[in-house]
Amino acid sequence: MSSKASILAEIKALNLEEKPLPEIPDFDIAHDLVETYTASLHANKGTVVSKEELEQLIAETGFSKVYSSCPAFEGFSNCQVPQHPADFADLDLAIIEGQVASAENAAIWLDESNLALRALPFITAHLVIVIQKENIVGNMHDAYKQIADSKSGFGVFIAGPSKTADIEQSLVVGAHGAMSLRVVIL
Repeated sequence: MSSKASILAEIKALNLEEKPLPEIPDFDIAHDLVETYTASLHANKGTVVSKEELEQLIAETGFSKVYSSCPAFEGFSNCQVPQHPADFADLDLAIIEGQVASAENAAIWLDESNLALRALPFITAHLVIVIQKENIVGNMHDAYKQIADSKSGFGVFIAGPSKTADIEQSLVVGAHGAMSLRVVIL
């Protein structure tokens, strides 16, 4: 008998009693989801802005290259999605829609159904994610329930702008991705 077969035989011979999985407690957020989401995003160095504030920011900042896949902001797009992600290296602002957001940690789920290019949220200088108010859930348990049946080949939770800290605890925002994250709640 090979060593592998011997080990498997010994494991099978163990008479282990089957134990039920533990109960998952209810981690409900008891207060206002939008208020909790806003506070969580602020703690992650992101900002919640209104549709009007975003429109004003775009008008005043004069971003040279803007791409929006969000119907509410498609009028701000001044470029098309390139064939290769490197051609978007100079993208100033990307506006995309999120599917579900978790109030507990400000994470927003994005999948390829709303991303014309998988690299989009990572290569833009500034990122705006639009989320519907009714798609904000209390916690990650609820968020995972929402996306459980999705058939996407790619998905990611984003909870703030890119950031890193060194050993001296010096925080750098925008170190290896978007320098800012603004969220518009509709």
